Amino acid sequence: MIAIKKKIIAGILLGVVALTIVFAAISQPGGNAAGSSQGKGEVGIIYIEGVIANGQPGGAFGDQIVSEDVAAALREAARDPGLKAVVIRLNSPGGTAAAAQEIGAEVERLRKSGKKVVASMGDTAASGAYWIAAGTDRIVANPGTMTGSIGVIMERYDLQGLYGKIGVDTETFKSGPYKDMGSSSRPSTPEERAIFQSMIDDIYSQFVEYVAQGRHMDVPTVRALADGRVYTGRQAKELGLVDQLGDFHDAVLLAGSLAGIPGEPTVVELGPKNIFRELFGAAGGNALWQSAWPFLPYLGEAERTYQLQ
Repeated sequence: MIAIKKKIIAGILLGVVALTIVFAAISQPGGNAAGSSQGKGEVGIIYIEGVIANGQPGGAFGDQIVSEDVAAALREAARDPGLKAVVIRLNSPGGTAAAAQEIGAEVERLRKSGKKVVASMGDTAASGAYWIAAGTDRIVANPGTMTGSIGVIMERYDLQGLYGKIGVDTETFKSGPYKDMGSSSRPSTPEERAIFQSMIDDIYSQFVEYVAQGRHMDVPTVRALADGRVYTGRQAKELGLVDQLGDFHDAVLLAGSLAGIPGEPTVVELGPKNIFRELFGAAGGNALWQSAWPFLPYLGEAERTYQLQ
């Protein structure tokens, strides 16, 4: 009986491995469920779902999207003569500053190649996701979309009390006074707090300036809106942060119109696919991505800061 159970378990594990390999093959950057564009006037679709971070290409895990995978899909779109426009479908609370910047830079290159780019906002397109959207030609949001959250946050944990309770002591050897900044085993010094705050202020200024440039607004106007709060899609439209209210289909039609495509355009899916979302669905993906994060400036909603450890 035990031997039979072992064989069953082994068979299940082999099946899971086989499925993972199949999904990994189709999830590589440039993977295209609809096939490469063969005709004229197609609109490419790139999905950005989950927390945005840097990482190894093809290494999307759970609800995390790897910036290089998205960048590779954007480069593919730029090279494809059949694609006249791209819709970036966003459903993300944000991510790390550098990852959002890398995707934003590729969006800019895509536009310079002559393609029209439209951002389509789903449930949430906040902070780092809004950074990406701000660099597109047009932004379409649902009235109930959660967007905005223009700001930067960094957190550290003070675990001295916990260490004391469990009897853990730490001893640090360092080459300079600031090498262990952010340590969880001691309080931050006033000088360290000032350094951290200067980093946050600098990235915040970059964010505000990027939005101002992309949305054709002046910096003081954007700064007044960029206090970290979240807006509904309808509020964002009234404030000039969004161009049009509508759903994903409306965004596709708008992209086709901007590109001069007559009628309803053909869509071509590009970009990374989430292996664990494909295998286990959204609930499985949500559980899998929640792991320890490095101490990085994070562009995300305050309610989601538990992602940064």
